Amino acid sequence: MNWSLFWDLTVSGVTLGSVYALVALGYSMVYGILKLLNFAHGDVYMIGAFMGWFALHWLGGPVNPSAAAWLVVVLMFAFAMVACGGLGVVIERFAYRPLRNAPRIAPLISALGVSFFLQNSALLLFGASFRDYDTFHLIGGKTYSYKDIFLSVPQLLTIISAVALMIGLTLLVARTKIGKAMRATSFDREAASMMGIDVDRVIASTFFIGSALAGAAGVMFALVFGQIYHFMGFLAGLKGFTAAVIGGIGSIPGAMLGGLLVGLAESYATGYLPQGSTFQNLYVFALLIAIILVRPQGLLGKADVKKV
Repeated sequence: MNWSLFWDLTVSGVTLGSVYALVALGYSMVYGILKLLNFAHGDVYMIGAFMGWFALHWLGGPVNPSAAAWLVVVLMFAFAMVACGGLGVVIERFAYRPLRNAPRIAPLISALGVSFFLQNSALLLFGASFRDYDTFHLIGGKTYSYKDIFLSVPQLLTIISAVALMIGLTLLVARTKIGKAMRATSFDREAASMMGIDVDRVIASTFFIGSALAGAAGVMFALVFGQIYHFMGFLAGLKGFTAAVIGGIGSIPGAMLGGLLVGLAESYATGYLPQGSTFQNLYVFALLIAIILVRPQGLLGKADVKKV
């Protein structure tokens, strides 16, 4: 067995999986509270990538940044996360809140409409040309190695940042007041409201956090792969949704696990399966179908209990 190839594919898969996991977390958080599939989430990820690019160039660009490279990267993440968090709150307020008590198909159609709106707005405002982060000039091309494992700086940054954000989200949901309010609202929205929880505030906070994570994922993807464009959110959104379903939509640990599995499946398919570089998406969605057939609620999801 070619262990060098195996570890290269594993590193690539974990890097991609970290990005997909952050996107999947947004799907799972919103679905857990509203039972809504926010199909505009992938386009929020795309907006995050563009916000990071604009922040980079406002700070002098990758060649002559006006501050230290690490500070530029931190500010890129901060700007993209805040901008996308604000965008998520606006989407919830104007596209989803008026339809909260409507039949479930109505907010779903609204989500698709918001997705198309964001895609075409990005095309109108930013153009159809690809934008390049030029990561090599920004943070260098240094590679860290251990035996047959090689990690570039962007890959290492992506994995560490994703793990830190996932741990932070887990602690926020488990130990903070807003996290407890989120859990109560997801369990029974009406009962939470009667207990004095501001449900509208909790839902807006959920959209802010989920969208901020998507914005961070957009910057991570661009740092690793360089180029961004207005349609990049469509496939990433599908992969994030796939990860959420595989892990168990509504489950935060499930979203993390699903993201890593999708990233690894895509990477291993590229390296090992016939014409994997061409049909990698086919293999990923075949994995989704197989898991749904065997365990419809996802790997870490819980089956809905129907009262008779």
